Amino acid sequence: MTWVHRRAIDPLLETMPAFRARHPDVEIEWSSRPLSGFEFTPVDVLAKEFDFIILDHPFSGLIAETQCLVPLDEIVAAGDDPFVGPSLDSYRLGGSLWAAPVDAACQVAASRPDLMRLLDAEAPANWRELVSLGQKARRRGMWLAIGLSGVHSLMTFFTLMANLGTPCATRREEDFCDQAAAREVLGLMRGLLDHCPRDVLDWNSIVLHDRMVESDELAFCPAVYCYATYAEADQRRPLRFHDLPGPNGAAGSTIGGTGLGVSAHTSHLPEALAYARFVLEPATQHAFALHHGQPARRDVWQDEAINERFGGCYHDTMATMDGCWIRPRYNGYLGFQEKGGALIESHLRGDLAQEALLAALRRLHAG
Repeated sequence: MTWVHRRAIDPLLETMPAFRARHPDVEIEWSSRPLSGFEFTPVDVLAKEFDFIILDHPFSGLIAETQCLVPLDEIVAAGDDPFVGPSLDSYRLGGSLWAAPVDAACQVAASRPDLMRLLDAEAPANWRELVSLGQKARRRGMWLAIGLSGVHSLMTFFTLMANLGTPCATRREEDFCDQAAAREVLGLMRGLLDHCPRDVLDWNSIVLHDRMVESDELAFCPAVYCYATYAEADQRRPLRFHDLPGPNGAAGSTIGGTGLGVSAHTSHLPEALAYARFVLEPATQHAFALHHGQPARRDVWQDEAINERFGGCYHDTMATMDGCWIRPRYNGYLGFQEKGGALIESHLRGDLAQEALLAALRRLHAG
């Protein structure tokens, strides 16, 4: 089970012939689900139906507690970490590796190069420069952009909190966040909305990318989970990706990406482990990139031909990726993520006061 997007499904399908050449008796069929299902459907439920699950690392606490997936420590050599940022570590919890990092992402900036040229502007390196760009864009009838629907508003909140050097708690027994820093971050987010179309509060990451490619009014987005495939030449107007322009530069972006998990209920464990090893091989990860994927291996991110294919995306966002923050992974966090994102969105819509929001987030995190 994976999610519906060519970044997710195409690499898995297009690399199957290479796997079948080694394992001619093995057939793998992939199903896909919407992004919202990927973000929230419990992995222990999916593991009863599917041998493989492409998953988000915050499920690690649930996985460790229920043992619904097979630990994959044996497929990555001890001390070996050929992946960008904390991609590998994000799937380690309770002494085990619960998924193979097949896709790497974090919140970075995105721009429309043609519109930035019309603005005679460079990508901002920090939030102060971002605000100046927003003012310039509005004077020219253009907008900044961001996706702040539900969980995506929480991810931006997390990123800016970590960027300020005051990351939110990752364990339930800790107080959720520094209140003064949270007020500052919420102010930055409200200020950003002054330079964005109002419907950005309805957008997730995929919609954000689609709108930037389709519209000739959206010049720059400061924080979105990168879909490098939108920089490919077959897009209507290819995007370009940049390091996060946080108040303190590129630090603290909330890591995303996906991992391949193997169900503990599988009746084909040797074959499943063989496939998990296969998807992490350099040649497979390189092939992922050739089929619209977003590999996690550092050597692919550093490959000059791959960077040329994706408009320099990997080279231009490596610093952000390597400075990522790992969000909470305790069992029960996904409920907080869903409800907390809705609360922040409600605040940004003007329906929930700031102090009421902070109190609600604190209670929600404490359980």
